Amino acid sequence: MSTNERMNDLQGPGKVPTVFLIDDDPSARRGVARLIQAAGHPVATFGSAEEFLASGRNNAPGCMVLDIRMPKLSGLDLQEQLLRADYSMPIIFVTGHGDIPMTVQAMKRGAIDFLPKPVEREQLLGAIRQALEKDRVARSAREESGELQARLQRLKSREREVMSFVIAGLLNKQIAGELGITEATVKVHRARLMQKLRVTSVAELVTLAQKAGIPAVKPAMQ
Repeated sequence: MSTNERMNDLQGPGKVPTVFLIDDDPSARRGVARLIQAAGHPVATFGSAEEFLASGRNNAPGCMVLDIRMPKLSGLDLQEQLLRADYSMPIIFVTGHGDIPMTVQAMKRGAIDFLPKPVEREQLLGAIRQALEKDRVARSAREESGELQARLQRLKSREREVMSFVIAGLLNKQIAGELGITEATVKVHRARLMQKLRVTSVAELVTLAQKAGIPAVKPAMQ
């Protein structure tokens, strides 16, 4: 059973941040995998970019340690494919054949680091720690954004209108005048939207709106 199969059996997909090691050189792959595992990081190994893509773990939590020169699909080709598919797994490139243009291209596309073979232990482990932290922060931000959007989708159109005036600093009486409804109705909409969004103050509501990119509405009546 290969290393990636053992790790899949042990963890299940997507549960633990994993270092995905992709290198067509079996000897180099085994050596780097042992180094990473000794540092306490789960490792899944692949002999080619195609094997990694076929695993279905393209967007699992973790980072990628990727050889840049491989038959058929190169490391740069894989990076480009993942970017086109909107996958954001951080990549650390390792290679014995790097050059400056290749390095620049990889870094412009968001690579964490570009390390020469044979890779130095502390350099690699430092890059892995940086990559895993970057992935953790990015995933946390995406989860928060998704949860926020789910809450916003619960609002009715009138509640959204009231919200836009509340975050602009208008009082209930002013909002009623803007929308042509009673102040009592504004209070009902306001209470419901605060409950649905799970906020307890205007300050929290303003912060939520800023995170979601919702602009405050300027009143037509001055």
